[in-house]
Amino acid sequence: MTLTLTDTLKTKKEEEEEEEEQFNDAEDQQKPQFTLSTEAKPKSLDEVDGKLKALKLKYGTSSSPSSSQYPSSNNSVKLYLHIGGNTPKAKWIVSDKRAYYSFAKTSKIDDEDDDEESDGGAGISWWALKVGSKVRARVSTDMQLKLFGDQRRVDFVANGVWALKFPTDEAYRKFITEFQDYLFENVHGLKATEENKIKVYGKEFIGWLKPEAADDSMWEDADDGGLKSPEPATPVRASQDLLEEFEEAANGGVQSLALGALDNSFLVNDTGVQVYRNFNRGIHGKGVSVKFDGESSSAGRFSTPKKALLMRAETNMLLMSPLKEGKPQATGIHQLNIETGKIVTEWKFEKDGTDITMRDITNDTKSSQLDPSESTFLGLDDNRLCQWDMRDRRGMVQNIAAANSPVLHWTQGHQFSRGSNFQCFATTGDGSIVVGSLDGKIRLYSKTSMRQAKTAFPGLGSPITHVDVTYDGKWILGTSDTYLILICTLFTDKDGKTKTGFGGRMGNRIPAPRLLKLTPLDSHLAGANNKFHGGHFSWVTENGKQERHLVATVGKFSVVWDFQQVKNSAHECYRNLEGLKSCYCYKILLKDESIVESRFMHDNFAVNDSPEAPLVVATPMKISSISLSGKRQH
Repeated sequence: MTLTLTDTLKTKKEEEEEEEEQFNDAEDQQKPQFTLSTEAKPKSLDEVDGKLKALKLKYGTSSSPSSSQYPSSNNSVKLYLHIGGNTPKAKWIVSDKRAYYSFAKTSKIDDEDDDEESDGGAGISWWALKVGSKVRARVSTDMQLKLFGDQRRVDFVANGVWALKFPTDEAYRKFITEFQDYLFENVHGLKATEENKIKVYGKEFIGWLKPEAADDSMWEDADDGGLKSPEPATPVRASQDLLEEFEEAANGGVQSLALGALDNSFLVNDTGVQVYRNFNRGIHGKGVSVKFDGESSSAGRFSTPKKALLMRAETNMLLMSPLKEGKPQATGIHQLNIETGKIVTEWKFEKDGTDITMRDITNDTKSSQLDPSESTFLGLDDNRLCQWDMRDRRGMVQNIAAANSPVLHWTQGHQFSRGSNFQCFATTGDGSIVVGSLDGKIRLYSKTSMRQAKTAFPGLGSPITHVDVTYDGKWILGTSDTYLILICTLFTDKDGKTKTGFGGRMGNRIPAPRLLKLTPLDSHLAGANNKFHGGHFSWVTENGKQERHLVATVGKFSVVWDFQQVKNSAHECYRNLEGLKSCYCYKILLKDESIVESRFMHDNFAVNDSPEAPLVVATPMKISSISLSGKRQH
């Protein structure tokens, strides 16, 4: 058969049209597997090109389909732009068929002196990615880089949602390596040499440095007897399988949510505490509220409590208000008797006769709020970790009536050297403590010692703003602005026993963490200034029960992951990946205003036709209860 130049050009045009059609057939970025065949095309084009050359036709290099579509430079890419958001008209368009990318050090993103990131002439610079004349972006996790190894493609956010398509596997891998190296340098201020990576992460955490070399078996061993969630053909989109049960007005100004495991839950707003009744389908307002008097006090300004902690079989609540607006630290707490609706005590934080501050408080254990005799709780400040006791030193409850300003007793704890920068903490079922820090480190403390961490995970550089831990202490969920990090604490000691990192120092076979992320499109839709906050496991307080879901909030989104699916090493998201395993399979609940907090109710309130207790979502003006569909199979 004789092949003409017209046939060849037609072949090229058809292939380009087919590629565009396949790119847009994906509907949106929620589907991690775009069906985009890239292996056969270059091969077939090369065959055509060879036959044409054999015919000795006169055409320049630029008319070769393979060279025009995929320029010879290693830095050449095809640039796509996603338009239409999440509307039915959403699609990918070709922004530049032949673009070139480069990485360069700069102290500002744009050439103009606008409001883009800059260091005001201080001489500080960072690595930025430039693609043609259309993309300028600082290399950071804010770009939400998402990899499609089988398609030689990366998607990312940079004042829009973009995709780069690479001509060869080698070019794709070169870009990924460069990006990861420059990201490391931007985060840590060190060149991405093996020596510097070990300096940052430590030899024990080879999985943070080289995930392919980490021991992944612990993830499977902890996977509840090998039960796996069914793999959906495509990830769940938007609010599918999230069924709203109740929605009620919340009287405005909601600051925090305190869920109870017994009869009631509570919303704290600007004016007081609203009481809700717990049901199997969610929470309903009882029409009962405790009003604040708005007066200042020795324990800090009372009109804006940001933290509420239930105690003593959920009959009392500790309320902590920041000393200054915008600063989390408080000099004390108020104790509210829920049954009487009265503030019974204003406690001060004091050590050795000196007033001190706390940035966070939590219960001694995951279930101690159910203990009617509970009298102690934990406190955290930038460089302090301690336990407070509401009894006096003789073990008797203090005579509040006779005490003008009762002082909490520091029963145990440690003041660390400056630089610890603790941000958040949580406790397990047995009272072990996990602490997240500004530098991204996550430290594990046993219930017997707050002085020395048993294990310190290096983190990935982003500050940990919230941390949670499963009841059994096997799993930790850290929240950063742009991703959640899920850590397995299990390890095998030298005697062959399986322990958690709370009970012993983990060795050099530490499992690599997994990341939970939004797709670039969803991250873009969430808004440039919206950040992840408040990542939680679902709530169990019984040995042998396993948490089933994870939830976090970003902007107007509540985002829910299936815990079993995330742990499954064979999960679809983890194929063709470079670096740490990242999961993009989630369900989104969209509200009409920014969400204050999203939490699962206690496992007591799960019903037979649902795989989980209801999800409670609080916005400044409303409180909603959502059930998960019971379609899950085992």
